[in-house]
Amino acid sequence: MAMAKDPVCNMDVDEKKAAAKSDYQGKTYYFCAVGCKKAFDANPQKYLKGGAVHH
Repeated sequence: MAMAKDPVCNMDVDEKKAAAKSDYQGKTYYFCAVGCKKAFDANPQKYLKGGAVHH
């Protein structure tokens, strides 16, 4: 089962059960809570700088 990473809090989120999701630059991001989506929507670049980089 594929888990998405909440870009705001870095939690693993089940895409089918995500509390919220947001489309940004052609990619869908999933969130554990509506509050995380609101924070992301207000400033996506803040969370994507380094946040989406997998080491």
